[in-house]
Order: sequence, then C-alpha cells, then structure tokens
Amino acid sequence: MAIDRKGRAVVIMGVSGAGKTTIGDMLAKVLNCSFLDADDFHPLSNKDEDRIPWLEMLRDVLKDKLEDGKTVILGCSSLQKHYREILRSADADYVLGSYAGRVQFVLLDAQANVLAARLEKRAAEGKHFMPAALLQSQLELLNIDEGEGIFKVDATLSPLVIVSKIQAFLHSNSDQIIDEQSTGNKDF
Repeated sequence: MAIDRKGRAVVIMGVSGAGKTTIGDMLAKVLNCSFLDADDFHPLSNKDEDRIPWLEMLRDVLKDKLEDGKTVILGCSSLQKHYREILRSADADYVLGSYAGRVQFVLLDAQANVLAARLEKRAAEGKHFMPAALLQSQLELLNIDEGEGIFKVDATLSPLVIVSKIQAFLHSNSDQIIDEQSTGNKDF
C-alpha cells in the first residue's frame, strides 16, 4: 500500500445532540490527530449570512492541515450540501460536485426524540447552548444527497462502537483515496 502523505480531513456532522464533539474527540485520540470543534470558531451572531465566512474560515484551517500532510477531525453540523462543498474545497485537488477527495463526511444519525432527550439532558447540566425547541428546524435543514458518499452511523450506538465503525470506514476508503490520486479514478 502506498503511503498517503497528503493528509485527510474527516468531518463528523449532524444536528445538535448527535454527538459530534464526543465522537470527534474520541476518534481524534484513536487516530492520534487533532480535533477541531466548529463551534469554537463560530461568530457570536448566528445568522445565515454569517455561516459562509465561518465555513470559509474552517475550510482554510482544514486546507492548512491537509497541505501539511496531517489528519484532522472536524465536528461541524454541515447540514446543507453547499456548506459541505465549501469544506470539501479545502482539498486543493477537489473538483466541485465530484464528492471525491480528502475531505470526508460522517453523519451521526438518530431519531428526533433521542436527540431532543440528549439536548434536554445537556441543557439541564449546563453543557449545551441550543434549546431542544430548535432541533426541528435543524432536522428540516439537514439535506443529504445519496451521491455524496456520506458515511452514516447510528448515533444511538455506544461511542466506542461508533468510533470503531468510523475507523473501519476510513480504513476501507484509504486505499481508494490513494488510488484516486494516482489513477484519477473517482469511484468510491
């Protein structure tokens, strides 16, 4: 197997309460790489027009990591396809709309009632800023195109099992990413 020196970014995505920070942090420790929480970069204002510059800033951080040959995990909701395209463009070789490249997405998927219960528990513990009442709007914004190749994981599984499933996915795709670069093959 060839050595992958170009780095990789894995975006752990999903709505609030899915477990992005928990899983992202655990995965980064297992992979011995850095974890970035997109919320740490978020402006105080949370209007839609603020999201594009915020996503561009995250893209630039990912781009620096990729250019340095590093692996990085990013916890970011990435609810809409055009948001994900901005993040994918951190890969200098990315072709818009191809969905193939060094920025990969993992969706932590769970039913609304599970997510709402998690948010209510975190709010009661003072550990989360988003009210559960806003969850439905995030679920409505979540837009996944099956052609994007987003790996979906059941977010109700134990964190260790989720991380293990993501590791298996990343391992199975590492050869394909290397093959894509060397042969131009974009099929996953």
